[in-house]
Amino acid sequence: MSTSLAERGRYIPWLFVAGFLLVIAVNGIMIWFAVGSFSGLYTAKPRDRGLHYNDLIAAQQERDALGWRIGTAWQPEAGRLELEVYDRTGRPLADATVSVELVRPAEKRQPLRVALVMVEPGRHAGHVDLPAHGNWDLDIVVERGGQHFAQTKRMFLR
Repeated sequence: MSTSLAERGRYIPWLFVAGFLLVIAVNGIMIWFAVGSFSGLYTAKPRDRGLHYNDLIAAQQERDALGWRIGTAWQPEAGRLELEVYDRTGRPLADATVSVELVRPAEKRQPLRVALVMVEPGRHAGHVDLPAHGNWDLDIVVERGGQHFAQTKRMFLR
């Protein structure tokens, strides 16, 4: 009787080995996906951006001195992105040109350019076919009279 119990229990240590192998396999798959999906770099040349960091700060200070403000709205049912651009006093920037690119921060994907049309002075809108839902960075560039204003806003688009 004790021999049959011993023989039946011989597989128990192998269950532990199989459990550890399963954990190692799952961790290996997760590491493979993590390394292959996102490099962690937001710009193509991070070293050059770092070397010109003082220029970037000066450009941001010039942008902030303009006092322009950008409001964004997303209408998921229509796939419509709306932007409102105002000057320091809250008046719409009627004669400004606005361009937008959507960048998915978690993927290596080409930015989506959004064709914007002026709906009314200071208000622009465009249609977007999103390939995926989630967080998107809106890289917005506004130009008016030789002045250049750039801002990035993160939005959850569904």
